[in-house]
Amino acid sequence: MSPAEQQAEHAADEFRREHRLGAQPLGDLAALIEQTTGHDVAVLDAPADSHGLTMRDPARGRTFIGVARTRHPMRQRSTLAHELAHAIFGYWSENLAVRSAEEIRADAFARHLLIPEQGLVDFLGENTDVDTSTLSDVVQRFLVSPAMAAIAMRKIRAVDAETYEKWRVLSTPQLATRYGWQDHYATLQADSDRLRAPQGLVARAISGYAAGVVSAQAVATLRGASLESMLEELNSAGIVPAQPEPEDYDIEELPEIAIDLSELGGEDEST
Repeated sequence: MSPAEQQAEHAADEFRREHRLGAQPLGDLAALIEQTTGHDVAVLDAPADSHGLTMRDPARGRTFIGVARTRHPMRQRSTLAHELAHAIFGYWSENLAVRSAEEIRADAFARHLLIPEQGLVDFLGENTDVDTSTLSDVVQRFLVSPAMAAIAMRKIRAVDAETYEKWRVLSTPQLATRYGWQDHYATLQADSDRLRAPQGLVARAISGYAAGVVSAQAVATLRGASLESMLEELNSAGIVPAQPEPEDYDIEELPEIAIDLSELGGEDEST
């Protein structure tokens, strides 16, 4: 095992251990990253050849992870895990085109995080008669690509090199259609193909709206929703802007207002 692979596996195991995730499949990865790390995660409109990016604001101590909306949900999940690796290892590269050792390490981290060896061993149990239906089950359970699943299965010696070569070129839609979970896959596609603002940022904006200092339009813009639908959503949740009473203010806090009345008198300014 290469040093990069070892670092990746250790970091992924440590992340699961630190956040008490066990060896089970991970659900909503964007929400999980935000809840465990406090990073802002967003799903964005991006060019077809863009997958993800990670940025760090040292002044505010904030990390932002962005991934592209896509009809390929397994790829989006691996991209999220890949970008999480960059945040964990503190790798902030401006040259996104270079397949550096750090990029390869991030790929390995994503695989170990999404489909841990112990979780895969537990799932397969004593089953030694594996075929493409088994591969399909692994893909659907851990929500990873067939290629990533095949790598993990080969690593625990569940399949040989020849089987791995055959399986790694299969696609998720092929498996989903062949083994009857196309409806599930369509749901995953719809979820990965919609815009999504950072949960923490939206929560802060709504708190500001409830306090009367952030407009509903600002919240709607952040959510990518219409003002009408946003107001309906807020009202149905019982969230309305605070209306401070006049006695809440001291006279010294009221702003000075300059009013120009010169234009009200027409041509005769003396009246």
